[in-house]
Amino acid sequence: MRNESQVITALQKALDAAWMRNNVISNNIANVNTPKYKAYRVEFEDMLRDAINARQIPIASTNPKHIPVGRRNLDAISPRLVRDRSTSTRMDGNNVDIDVQTANLASNTIMYKALVDQLTAKLARLKTVINEGRR
Repeated sequence: MRNESQVITALQKALDAAWMRNNVISNNIANVNTPKYKAYRVEFEDMLRDAINARQIPIASTNPKHIPVGRRNLDAISPRLVRDRSTSTRMDGNNVDIDVQTANLASNTIMYKALVDQLTAKLARLKTVINEGRR
């Protein structure tokens, strides 16, 4: 990461993805007995990792319709909702596995708490730097 602003933006985006994932998992659990329901999942971490690790290629754009090249702006990255098309072993066509969804929910809750702690610590450090500069 290049600067504090990028770190905070990445943490905010990760929190948004974790919040969305929590809602999606909860919806999957709520539809565990709905015939022919196919579970959803959230894709985000790979897109964020690629955006962070990509090298920036400075290319000038002379027209707003040009295809962007180089590093994707972190602001442009957002979580993506994907339907799980895997086959079901159940007779009703539902592919929600309650054990997997419950484990995913627990894992996501831990991740969300860790992200909140990181963002809180980052903002506390910035506040300390700002306040110490006043003395």
